[in-house]
Parts: sequence; C-alpha cells; structure tokens
Amino acid sequence: ILNYDIMARFRRRTCIILLLFILFICSIMMALKTLRPDRAGFGDPFGLGLLPELQQRTVLLDSKQNLLNRAQGDTVTRVSNLHSIAVHTMKASMSSVKKLEEELSSPNYNFHIFYYTWYGNPQFDGKYIHWNHPLLPHWDPKIANNYPKGRHNPPEDIGANFYPELGSYSSKDPTVIEAHMKQMRTASTGVIVLSWYPPGMADENGEPTDDLVPVVLDYAHKYNLKVTFHIEPYKDRDDRSMYHNVKYIIDKYGSHPAFYRHKTSTGRLLPMFYVYDSYVTIPEIWANLLTVSGSQSIRNTPYDALFIALLVEERHKHDIHRSGFDGMYTYFATNGFSYGSSHHNWASLKAFCDSNNLMFIPSVGPGYIDTSIRPWNNHNTRNRVNGKYYETAFSAALLVRPEIISITSFNEWHEGTQIEKAVPKRTGQVVYLDYKPHKPNVYLELTQKWSEKYRKEQEQWLM
Repeated sequence: ILNYDIMARFRRRTCIILLLFILFICSIMMALKTLRPDRAGFGDPFGLGLLPELQQRTVLLDSKQNLLNRAQGDTVTRVSNLHSIAVHTMKASMSSVKKLEEELSSPNYNFHIFYYTWYGNPQFDGKYIHWNHPLLPHWDPKIANNYPKGRHNPPEDIGANFYPELGSYSSKDPTVIEAHMKQMRTASTGVIVLSWYPPGMADENGEPTDDLVPVVLDYAHKYNLKVTFHIEPYKDRDDRSMYHNVKYIIDKYGSHPAFYRHKTSTGRLLPMFYVYDSYVTIPEIWANLLTVSGSQSIRNTPYDALFIALLVEERHKHDIHRSGFDGMYTYFATNGFSYGSSHHNWASLKAFCDSNNLMFIPSVGPGYIDTSIRPWNNHNTRNRVNGKYYETAFSAALLVRPEIISITSFNEWHEGTQIEKAVPKRTGQVVYLDYKPHKPNVYLELTQKWSEKYRKEQEQWLM
C-alpha cells in the first residue's frame, strides 16, 4: 500500500510539472507571436520596418530589379509600373524626409527652375537616350566640313562638356528622380518647370515622357516642390492643339497637390505655362487662344492660366503683348547672345512689362557651353568663372525687382547650363570640365544663397 501511495504521488507531481512546462512553452510562443507582425509571412524580413533607411534601400533594389527584368519588354508596361514603384519607395523613406525637412531651407516658390526628363540608359530604357546626342552640323556646308560628325558613345563619351555625378542616368530611375528633387530643394528653388511634349510626342533625339509626369509630381510633393509645364514646340502646335493640350494637362494633373498655381494680383490662383519658341507662331494665332474675343479663347474658362512667352528679339515684346500672353521669360543663359538674354536690357523689358500689365521673368544661368553637340559654337560659350558668372546674373535680375526669377537650368547637360552636381572625369581622348576648386554641389549652394537674398530684398520692395 505504501509503495502504491508513493507511486501515485510521483505520477501526480510529474503531471503537474509537465503541465506547467507546457504552459510555459505556450506563453513563450504567444509572446513571440505578439512581436512578429500579423502580416509577416515566410521569408519576410522581420524587423525591417524598424530601420527606415534599410527598408528604403531594399525597396529601391527591388524596384531596380523589377525594371531590369522588364528592360526588354513592352515600354508602356515598364512606364505604367513606375508610378506604383515610386509610391512604395516614397512610403518607405517618408520618415527620413521629415528629418530632412528640419535641415533644408524652405522652398522659394518665386524661384523657377527648368528641368528635363529626356535622358535614358540601357538599364531602364533598353538603350541610351540623349546621352548619345549627335554632333549637329553647321548650317553653312563650308563651315560644317571643318568639324567632326557622328554621335556620342556613352557611358564614357556623352553629349555634354561636364559629367554628372549620377553618371549617364535614366530619367525613369526613381532613385535619380528623388536625388534631383532633393538637390532642387537643397538649392531652395520652389517650382520645377518641366519640359513637356504631348503624349506620344518627343524632341527629335528623345522619346515620349508624358507618362513620367505623375512620378515627378509625387516626388516633388514629397519635397514640398511644385511643378509647372514648359510646353515645347511640338509638331503642328497652334491655337487649337494648345487648347486641347492645356485642357489635357489641367484635367489629368491639375488636382495633384504638387501642381503649381500662381496667385495673381487680383487674388486668382491660376496654372502657369511657359511656352518655348512661342515666336515661331504668329500673334494672330496666339490671340485666338489668349484673348477674350479669340475664336479658341481659353480666357474665363476652367482652363484659363498664365501663359509666359519666350522673348528673344526686342520686337518680340510687341508681338507678345498683341498675342495676349501674360508675361515673358528670356531662357538663354548666355549674356549677350540675344536681346532678351542680355542683362543690360532687362530694365527696359521690365518697364515695358510693367506698363502693359505683363510679368517679366528673367532667366539666370551658371554659364553656357554646347561644343559637345555644336562643335562650331565656341563663340557663344560663357565661362562659369568659378561661380562669378552665375552670381552676376542673379545680381542683374534682382536689380529689376522681378516677381519671379527662372533658372536655366537644373540639368540641360547638352548646353552646359546645369546646376546639378558634376564631377571631374577623364576618359581616353575626353577631359570633362568640372566645378573645381569647388565641390560638386557649389551651384546648389549659390542658388540657395541667392534665394535667401532675393527673399530678403523682396520683403524690402513690398514695404
């Protein structure tokens, strides 16, 4: 009997210990489950969300791999996927942007900067686009015969006199777009003037880029930048096609928070469109679109906007006024190249605009050199003089107290007007220009300096 009682107590004790052990294991498993997100499945990088920078890098790598896999596929499919890729990338890095907000100077929405998305490379586009720009012949055959022909051969040989820090990049690469937005925000610019052709159209050396607009808008919004449109001289541009294209832009992109609207003196908020080479169309055609009595009038409709014409020659100012434009800009970064780009003419142009209720938007640039694509055009080169040329242009612009200053350009590499980061490079026969003795970001810093100076002076003007 005694042995039976001992055995019975031993079994009870063993069962209790076993039960407690099972409960202990269950409690540990439940605790572990609470640490692991419910959405996590097998193979998920557990804990990645705790490291925003690592998460961003992983998403970017996945995005690049997805695009690489599709490089030989259908172009439309590649571009349509780009928007969703960019959205995921941005979500992953929003926390780091909020931190950057505290470090970056505020955007100046009266500083507008020209931006080009026409660059491509094999990784994202299946081939090089624009970096392989052809050498353009002089219109006089006798002169043309004295200069080389052919086209550039990237990535070592590109159609530019400077070499970008980002290399021969693709404008479709989300990491490139983000880097550009960050640089423009660092420079304290506020409005991106995006080179634009209608859907299915492009310049003679490029491919259509309208599908990229939503991605640019999203990234611009992320950095508190705004986007307006630089309407290029597409085929058969006239009053009718312009009406339809302005309607298209406003209907498709006008509701985006990054879409730029300018507050007029009357308190209206209107979109703004820069119209490149506007002078090739006669004033009577523009008047059909831009005057209240015009046959295709856009005035006092939901698609009314501010239209800014390019002024090259002095006589263009009268044509611009007759056409019904709201203002003029000078674009070229070459002081003395044209009447409009000559700094000493800006005071009289501003006076003309003031007396005719027009906006005058001078365009400043860091220099000019396009001999990589126009080898015969040495006489229009403007040396940067280690940033002094750029500062002289800003100083001239501020003297006329403009409502807006435009910058030529962020990344027009072919004409050497870029303020994007550039690096020293030497390859074979080619030695690229660079920003030495300064750092690659020197022109971003100079832009930021003058943005602050302009802001302070503008406050004085308004007093």
